[in-house]
Amino acid sequence: MSIPFCRAAALARGVGLEGAALTGHLLLYPGGFTPERHPTPGRLHCAHPSDSGHSPVLLVHGLFDNRAVFTVLRHNLHVHGWDHVHALNYSPFSLDVPRAATLLGRHVERLRRVYGGEPVTIIGHSLGGLIARYYVQRLGGDALVPRVVTLATPHQGTEAARLLQPLPIVRQLRAGSAVLAELEQPARGCRTRFLCFWGDLDPLILPPRNGALRHPDLRAENIVIRNAGHLSLPIHGEVLARIREWLPQSQDPLEGPDMTNSQIA
Repeated sequence: MSIPFCRAAALARGVGLEGAALTGHLLLYPGGFTPERHPTPGRLHCAHPSDSGHSPVLLVHGLFDNRAVFTVLRHNLHVHGWDHVHALNYSPFSLDVPRAATLLGRHVERLRRVYGGEPVTIIGHSLGGLIARYYVQRLGGDALVPRVVTLATPHQGTEAARLLQPLPIVRQLRAGSAVLAELEQPARGCRTRFLCFWGDLDPLILPPRNGALRHPDLRAENIVIRNAGHLSLPIHGEVLARIREWLPQSQDPLEGPDMTNSQIA
């Protein structure tokens, strides 16, 4: 079998997965508008042993989306022992990135109270990852959130943001925006570790490599998923497996930034 044929077959599979992800998401999307009930200590349910060692996880969706985008990821985590996975819905029409990050901070603090001060992991898709980064990097959230996973997040901006310029939160996604300039400022001492996935077929992160987090003061592992798009990352089997492997890792601080890059075919 020739190399060009193999590449074409892999590309076709990637396009097919993105199409399946879009179809499934459109079916689940209406149900994702309903906000979750806030967890309280007396209503927590654990289907797995109490010593499983899994701290709470908070999911943050992207632009014009809702918590339905995490349906597969959430189920996958639950099956593998994560009982306490929650999601935050927000409106891009009434918020910009700093205000959305402030809202996120309130939810993190609420979860910390419910779970007796346990650290909270954030998983953000698209804009949700940028909001999480702003919270830990600019609002002191690194004291409460030891790790953040981003999926298809425009860390370096995206040219696609030029299509919806009237919305302030969209203008902030353009390369060179004031918000992205803030995130480029020194972040010495930021304790949060990042795991960042990006797909080389992403039509909304332009160029796709802008989904990688490159900052000299931040500890980030960047993983490119070959032949993957924007919506397929939250359902991609290799992505889910890597997230499950990464979440329970030691939270001991590292000496200085630890930035690595890898790819999954």
